Amino acid sequence: MLIMITCGDVFAAASHNRERNSQQDYIAIKGKVVDMDSGAPLVFAGVAVKESNLATVTNVDGEFLLKIPQDENQIIVFSFLGYKNKEVPVSSLHMNGQKNTIALESTAVPMQEVVVRPLDPDFIMNEVIRHFNLNYPGIPNDMAAFYRETIKKNRAYVSIGEAVVDIFKAPYGNSLRNDAAKIYKGRKNSDTSKLDTILFRLQGGPVTSLDLDLVKNPETILTEESLKQYDFSLTGVVIIDDKANYIISFTQKPEIDIPLFTGKLYIDVKTYALSEAEFGVNMTNKAAVTSLFVRKKPMGMSVTPEATSYLVKYKESKGKWYFAYSRAEVKFKVDWKKRLFNKTYTTMSEIAITDRSEENVVKFQSKDKLKVNDFFTDEVSAFADPDFWGDYNVIEPDQSIEAAIRRLNRKSKFSDR
Repeated sequence: MLIMITCGDVFAAASHNRERNSQQDYIAIKGKVVDMDSGAPLVFAGVAVKESNLATVTNVDGEFLLKIPQDENQIIVFSFLGYKNKEVPVSSLHMNGQKNTIALESTAVPMQEVVVRPLDPDFIMNEVIRHFNLNYPGIPNDMAAFYRETIKKNRAYVSIGEAVVDIFKAPYGNSLRNDAAKIYKGRKNSDTSKLDTILFRLQGGPVTSLDLDLVKNPETILTEESLKQYDFSLTGVVIIDDKANYIISFTQKPEIDIPLFTGKLYIDVKTYALSEAEFGVNMTNKAAVTSLFVRKKPMGMSVTPEATSYLVKYKESKGKWYFAYSRAEVKFKVDWKKRLFNKTYTTMSEIAITDRSEENVVKFQSKDKLKVNDFFTDEVSAFADPDFWGDYNVIEPDQSIEAAIRRLNRKSKFSDR
C-alpha cells in the first residue's frame, strides 16, 4: 500500500562542487549540550566553529558530533535560545569518541531593560519586512548541508534516509532565482516493506526543507498582504546567540477560513532580522489540512494530519543573516475501515547547513537539481559502512535511530551502489 505525503503545498497559498577530501586529518568532537541547572538536554542547539562557517546542531537527545580540521587552537561556540553562548577551546575537549558535556546557563531579559523602540507588534513586523534587503545577502551562496528524513510507525522508525547535499542559495530579494539542491552523497535503510504493509513516501526531500526559509519564501507570513491575515502579539524578549530578540506570537484571524499558521517569530531587537521561527499549521479545519498533505492513499483508508511542527533558524555573520537549519515534523493518524485499531505515523525532515561560501558560486544545471516532486529515498542507496561519512559534518543520530538501523541491517542485506 502506498501513501504519498508532501509538505510543499503548505507553503504555496546550483552551485559548483566543493573539493572535499574525506581522507584529510580531522578532529571528531562528540558530546551533549544540557541545561546547567537541570541537566536536561537542549534539543537543536547550535554547535559552530568560531569565525568560520563550520557548524552542526544537536539531536533530539541534545547530542552532537562535529568534525573539524585538525587544529586545537580553534574555539567551539555552543548556543541555544534563551541561554548564554558558551565558547570552549578545542584543546580542552575530549577526543577519540569520548563524550563531552557542555552545560549552558539560562538567561532572563527584563523587557524594559532592552526595549527602547515601539512595542507595537504590527510595527515590528512591518520593520522586519522593510529590513529584508539590509539583513539578508543579496548575492548567491554555495552551501554544504546534511539532510535527514525519517518515518515512524507509532514509536518505531520504519524508514531512514540521509545525505550530504550541495545547495545553491539564491539571493534574497530576487524572486526570479530559486534555491536548489542536489545530492552529493547519501544512504538509506534498504527495505521498509518487511516492517509494514503500508509504505509512506515523503515527497520533496531537501527541496521542501529549503522552502521553510520564510525570508526567501515570505508569501505565507512575511509580506505586507500576508500580515493582514494574522493577529500578532509581543510576548517577551529572549536571548539568542547573545543578542536580544523580541518574541512575536501569531495566530490567523478568526474570519480567515483556509488553514494558515500559528506560532512564534524571534526578531533581533537591533536589526529587526528574523533569527528563528517556530510554527505549525492551524489544525481547526482537518479536511482542508488533509488536502494539503495527502496526495495519494488506498481506498478504505482514512489519513488525517494530527499535528505539525516547523522550525527554522538563521545565523548572523558580518552583519548578514544566513539560513542555518530547518526541521519539519508532521503526525498522521491512519484508520482502516473495519479494523479495530488505528496507527500513528510521524514524518520528519531536517537540514543543517554545515559550510558556506560566497566565492565562485555557480547555479546547478537543471538535470542535476532535485525536483519538488522527487522522492529523496529513490535517489540514494543502502549502506552499512560505519565510516561512510568520513569527515563530513552530520547531525548525530539519536539512539532510537541507531537501533532501528541495526535492526533493519539484520533484516536486510545492504550493498554499496
